[in-house]
Amino acid sequence: MRITLGVDPGTATVGYAVVSEDRGKLRLLVCDVITTPPDMPFPQRLSKIFHGISEIIQLYHPQDAAVEELFFARNARTAIAVGQGRGIILLAAAEAGLPVSEYTPMQVKQAVQGYGSATKHQVGEMVRMLLGLDAVPKPDDAADAAAIAICHLHSSRVSSLLKP
Repeated sequence: MRITLGVDPGTATVGYAVVSEDRGKLRLLVCDVITTPPDMPFPQRLSKIFHGISEIIQLYHPQDAAVEELFFARNARTAIAVGQGRGIILLAAAEAGLPVSEYTPMQVKQAVQGYGSATKHQVGEMVRMLLGLDAVPKPDDAADAAAIAICHLHSSRVSSLLKP
């Protein structure tokens, strides 16, 4: 059995999901968000994210982590803040000794839904189906994190088949 932590980075809301795969069957272990209040000083927000991700790693013992790459932001200030939050997530994984893989939103959509320009709704429905859930995980950041974990598990399976 393999357990992967998927993370959709941010600073106000960080989506996370832990997904296991056993003989090709996927199972969602946990899926939620870490939120930080906008009035909290930024260094404390980063600390809350670091400790939250570290706690999830300690509770679920994933073998690896998958994090979405920062692809764009409408303004530089947002991009820098999300980049700092992403760095804290990478640090938490590195401190726990986890190998980390990074995927673009297009790679996640392609791996989960089969189409790189799929809508959030389409990806959410595939996450629901692949994990055998009654409903798409909420909020969207949590569903995105589950998609990132699924992407990594699918990509890892394919690359292990291609190894000589």
